[in-house]
Amino acid sequence: MNSPLAVDLAHITKTYASGSLEVAALQGIDLRVERGEYVAIMGPSGSGKSTLMNIIGCLDRPTTGSYRLDGEDVSRLDDNALATIRLRKLGFVFQGFNLLARTDALKNVGLPLFYAGVNTRERERRAMATLQEVGLGDRARHKPSELSGGQQQRVAIARALVNNPAVLLADEPTGNLDTRTSTDIMSLFNDLHAGGRTIIMVTHDENVARHARRIVRLLDGRIVADEAVASPPSFTSF
Repeated sequence: MNSPLAVDLAHITKTYASGSLEVAALQGIDLRVERGEYVAIMGPSGSGKSTLMNIIGCLDRPTTGSYRLDGEDVSRLDDNALATIRLRKLGFVFQGFNLLARTDALKNVGLPLFYAGVNTRERERRAMATLQEVGLGDRARHKPSELSGGQQQRVAIARALVNNPAVLLADEPTGNLDTRTSTDIMSLFNDLHAGGRTIIMVTHDENVARHARRIVRLLDGRIVADEAVASPPSFTSF
C-alpha cells in the first residue's frame, strides 16, 4: 500500500446495547498514526481506550465510521477476514503474557507462523531470529516457568513481532512487572521503535506513556488531547 498511515480512523463511533439503553463508548474518533510512530493511548476507566484498542486490533467493529489498517479498509470485514488481518498485520502484547505453559519459548514465538501455515524449519528459523532480536536467543528452549516475568514478556513481544506486523499493539505491557523490569521492557520498546516498528500502547501509567513519542488522551469516548512527547525519560530511571 502507498499510504504513509499505519492506522487511519475516521469518525469512529461505537455504541453498545445495555438492556433498553444504548451506551456510547466512542463518540467520533479521528486518529491517524503514521508508519514508524510510537503512540500511547491514555484515559481513566470508562474513557473508551479499551474499546478503541479493540477496534484498532480488529477485535471489534465500529458502529459507524471507517478504519483503514496499513492502507486496507477493514471496517466492514466479516469475522474470518478480520482474523486473517489480525494474523498478517497486527502483533499483540498483553499484560498477562498469555504464553502456553508447557511449550518452550521457541514454539510460543512460532505460534502465529504455525497458524499462518509456515513449515516447521522456516517457523523455527524465524522464531529464533525474533527471540534474538529481543535478547532471548539463549532461552529458546526454556518454558515460561523457567523464565522471569521480564523474560516472559520478551517472549510475548517476540511472538507479536514474528509475523513482521504493520502495527504492534501493547495493552498495559508493564502491568505485571516490577519497576526495574518495566524499565527494561520500555527500553526494548524504544529499540523496536528506533528500528522502525509502529507501536500503539494502552497504559494508565503516565511514566510508561511518556516513553512513547506521542500521547493521545481519551475522556468519555472522545479524544481530548493529542500531544507530542518533547523529551522521553531516561532509561536509567523510571
